[in-house]
Amino acid sequence: MSIQIHLVGPLGTNITIEVQEEREIFPTLRKYGKSGWSSGDLPAGGVSLPLAMADIFDWSLIGARPYTNADGEQAVMYRGQSYKRRELEEVDTKKLKLPKIVKYSRGARPTDLPHLKEGEDGGVQYITLISFRGGGKVLDAYVDAAKAAGTAG
Repeated sequence: MSIQIHLVGPLGTNITIEVQEEREIFPTLRKYGKSGWSSGDLPAGGVSLPLAMADIFDWSLIGARPYTNADGEQAVMYRGQSYKRRELEEVDTKKLKLPKIVKYSRGARPTDLPHLKEGEDGGVQYITLISFRGGGKVLDAYVDAAKAAGTAG
């Protein structure tokens, strides 16, 4: 039995890759993801992972490439769009309690699907690619081994 992985390239090209076993899925996603190939669609609100993974997530799994923009800010390029790293500090007051969140997001465009847009109609809206929040367990399969070892930026 083979497993099919459907990928979209940086130029919109669609391909299907076959792997023979489930254990080949992540290495295949990493291989193609390093060149910008991605699979699946962005869920509303973006992907959510534990805060502990914010600096060790393997961006190649989703076909995103990290970089530092001209202003010295961390960002990732995903499907031709730039998503900037934003750190929302913990808020703990009598009226409001919010955890620390690290998210990668960009300003919404009129052409973006309505269900992906966050924020108020007529106001500032954005699209979140991924957010890291909470004290959940690190998912080893999603970790960039070089980053976790402290050898990559």
